[in-house]
Formats: sequence, C-alpha cells, structure tokens
Amino acid sequence: MSNIDEFIAYLEARKLKPKTNYHLEALKEIQSFVGRKPRILLHVCCVICACWPIEFLKEYFDVSLIYNNSNIYPSEEYTKRLNELKRYLKERYNDSIPLIEAPYDNETYTKDLEIYKDDPEGFRRCFLCYEKRLEEAYAYAEENGFDYFTTVMTFSRQKDSQKINEIGKALMQKYPNTKYFFSDFKKDNGQLKSNEIAEEYCLYKQNYCGCIYSLPNEDLNK
Repeated sequence: MSNIDEFIAYLEARKLKPKTNYHLEALKEIQSFVGRKPRILLHVCCVICACWPIEFLKEYFDVSLIYNNSNIYPSEEYTKRLNELKRYLKERYNDSIPLIEAPYDNETYTKDLEIYKDDPEGFRRCFLCYEKRLEEAYAYAEENGFDYFTTVMTFSRQKDSQKINEIGKALMQKYPNTKYFFSDFKKDNGQLKSNEIAEEYCLYKQNYCGCIYSLPNEDLNK
C-alpha cells in the first residue's frame, strides 16, 4: 500500500470515529475558574495561528508563550516567524506577555521526520512533529509550575485538531502536575477574528507549515 493509499485509509477510518467538540470542552473548563486566573503555557508556531488564541486565553489565564519549533526550515524562516511574533507582542501587548525561546535544532528534527518524508501533508510526519514539539513544551510547563499547557496548532484548518488534542491528552498522563487545556481555536469564528487582527497589524502569512518536506517545490529549488 502506498503512502497515499495509507493516508486515504486513515482519513476514511477517521470519518467513522466520533468527534469531540473541543471548543465546548474548553468553555466547560473555563467555567471552573472561579475567582482565579491559572497560569498557562501556550505553544506558538507562528503569529498567524497565535494572534486569536492569545486574545481568547488572556481573558481567563495568566498567559506565557513558548516558541519551540525546530521543525521550521530554513533557519531564516524560523527567525522571520519568531521576529514577527515578537513584533506583534510588542505592538499589541507592550511586551507584557512573556515569551520563552527554546533552542533551535532543525538538523535533528529533519532526521527524525525523514522516515515519513514521502507522506502527504497532514499524515504521520505531521503527527510525529506535533508530538515532538508538544512534549518538549509540555515538559517545560511541568518543570516550571504551570497550571495548564496547550498549543495554538488547533487553530489551523490544515491541522487535525482531534489528533492534536489526543496527543495532548496522552501527554497529560506523563506530566500530571500540569493539566492539558483542550481547544479548537478555529471554532466560534476564530478564523475571522484572526484575519481581522492580521490585517490590522499587517502580519506575515507564510505559505507552508514549516519543515523542509512541506516546503513548496518552487521554494525548495531556489
């Protein structure tokens, strides 16, 4: 069976599996915050995916961000996305939201993902990438006493929010002192709200997810 056939089989099986409304799960969890603002560490992959989740979460949480995205290739693109995030945090929040920068090691990430280099976008290579970055960030959250951890990746329409939340749920068993905050940030007009913020601040919109295997051929051959 080819990689494409395996991916199609996965998608067909996924259709038959009941879906959880993780946006409703998030709202239910928030209702338990009586008179308190828990500390949450938010994994951020880019400012476009982050701008609305930050806006949503800061009303209920004491928010800190972590930028750990060694998957991004090349290093210039990694730095461009990081600097755009920093610009936005400065212009919109006057640098009041802490940002943690993890070490960048694209060489290791690329080697780890190479086993699935021929997979279609949104399949096993992506799942492995989600898990690696989420675990790295989740470990930091637990080591530094955060009440909750979550990721902006559920905002993207190109990413499987069900799979991402399943990974988060599994990691919560490994890091029990920090609770995973389930989410689906594109729900409740999240995309529209993000577009409005992006236009207001002229935010950079990249044309690929991040790793070398997701880079468009015309860019890879430059």
